[in-house]
Amino acid sequence: MIAKDLISGAVLPLKSSDTGLIAMHWFDEFKVSHLPVVGDSLFLGLVSEDDIFTAGSFEEPIMNFQPQLKNISILHSRHIYEAMKLFADYKLTTLPVVDDKGAYLGMITLADMVEKMAATAAVSNPGGIVVLELNANDFSMVEISKIVEDNDAKILSFYVTSPSDSTRLELTMKLNRIDIQPVIQSLVRYDYTIKASFFESDYFDNLRERYDLLMTYLNV
Repeated sequence: MIAKDLISGAVLPLKSSDTGLIAMHWFDEFKVSHLPVVGDSLFLGLVSEDDIFTAGSFEEPIMNFQPQLKNISILHSRHIYEAMKLFADYKLTTLPVVDDKGAYLGMITLADMVEKMAATAAVSNPGGIVVLELNANDFSMVEISKIVEDNDAKILSFYVTSPSDSTRLELTMKLNRIDIQPVIQSLVRYDYTIKASFFESDYFDNLRERYDLLMTYLNV
């Protein structure tokens, strides 16, 4: 999935001629803290609520806020992971999407990003989760997948993390089976360390509830 696939039409950009007062109204209307500024179809920069308050003049056009505009955007062909990194690095609520010539194509909202990532991670699918702890040199997704599939299960999604205070990796897998005990037993037989496991009843109902609460908050 790439950036252009995430573009939302729910939030509109600011024009360079719009005033700080209009920007503040749109921040409140769209429930975001950042908005792209566009002039002659080109992306000029990203303005935030803090920028408007810092400038201290709500009657001036946004084009006068040029020093405060942030040149933060993503190329339409970039992967969703790069978009995630920009959202996290700059604490964004919207991310402008541009083409190769800097023309504004639209924006990605944080709410849309969360929704897409939830779908990518198969949050809504029933199943269990297994967290393995292993050495980087022992990591073989081929072998792990075979063990899972030998127990009539499939890996719906997975991600790998490396704790800063450890040389080991953590592999988190979402499976398509609610009863994951056979998978766990097989992994243990192959000397894999099970750091944690969660079943549908005690984990995913709670995860979906938190996801629904987050989406409700983002759309307030």
